[in-house]
Amino acid sequence: MPREFAFRGHTLEELEGMSMDEFIRLLPSRQRRSLLRGLTREQRVLLENVRIARQSVKEGGEAPVVKTHARDTVVLPEMVGVRVLVHDGKGFTAVDVTAEMIGHYLGEFAITNKPVKHGTPGIGASRSSMYVPLK
Repeated sequence: MPREFAFRGHTLEELEGMSMDEFIRLLPSRQRRSLLRGLTREQRVLLENVRIARQSVKEGGEAPVVKTHARDTVVLPEMVGVRVLVHDGKGFTAVDVTAEMIGHYLGEFAITNKPVKHGTPGIGASRSSMYVPLK
């Protein structure tokens, strides 16, 4: 039997029913401070778009995606179930927001650098490459 999700002892339904002030008190200090300072214009636009997306899902439409550059937005309970396209510096990475992501930043789920894949050196890459046989 899968475990029921709980964030600091509260279920997702309880978290969605809380006021913003009650929810902020449950967060770690960095996220709490970020939200207590207020939302930026970009973060407010993101929240409005998430609310519109959730409303369209309730009306029976397909789940639209929400694009954003606001990587510093804390994942709130009302964002759960929405697909957010988070900018990673070059393009947009699709992030399906789940309950386990509550309290984290959106930017944590869209990696900004690619892993290094070392290959064979090309011709002229170094002095030793002159001895690398051509294919």
